[in-house]
Amino acid sequence: MDRVVKPNVAVLRECGLGARDIAKLLIQMPRIVTASPERALAMVACAERIGVPRGSGMFRQALQAVACFSEEKIAAKVEQLKKTLRWSDADVRIALCKWPTVLRWSKGMLQRKSEFLFSKVGLEPAYIAHRPAILGLSLERRLEPRYYVMRFLKENGLLSHGRDYNSMVLVSEKVFVERFIRPHKQAAPLIAEDYAAACTGEVPARFRFT
Repeated sequence: MDRVVKPNVAVLRECGLGARDIAKLLIQMPRIVTASPERALAMVACAERIGVPRGSGMFRQALQAVACFSEEKIAAKVEQLKKTLRWSDADVRIALCKWPTVLRWSKGMLQRKSEFLFSKVGLEPAYIAHRPAILGLSLERRLEPRYYVMRFLKENGLLSHGRDYNSMVLVSEKVFVERFIRPHKQAAPLIAEDYAAACTGEVPARFRFT
């Protein structure tokens, strides 16, 4: 306790983490607190190198993201992000600063989501880099069904100006239904039914666009 845990907790406090964040680390990634003080300091330095400064609200997530990987593995993960998501060095730095958890996502998962976001939704790599949390959402249960709704509403002149894809996928299910399904039940009586079907993996005929 005195030689390992207390010095590491002191380091975490110096990084701006409060008692709640430190408690979450103990539960979710105890190795950060129980590692040797030298290793704990190395994790802190690594989190800073990927672009997340001490005191940032994302610093705990950055520590969790780098804790399981060596320096070589992190470098390989960064190259994977650049190749899969077509990101520049600047894009990677922006994305990791906003959502360091992206380092922990598999290549296959990123590949499937990026192909959909690029080819179907038409998003640009830089757009995703500035909104990396979008990559953590389920492709089948959120990204695809809500894209179909957005496209349907646009095709039928029902989507107000200023609404973009990111604003539609990040809101909760309850808010999404309140904003984008219920207001259009008169103009599109089957939209709720079609959206529910899309969330199960089915693509209703009205959601098939040429």
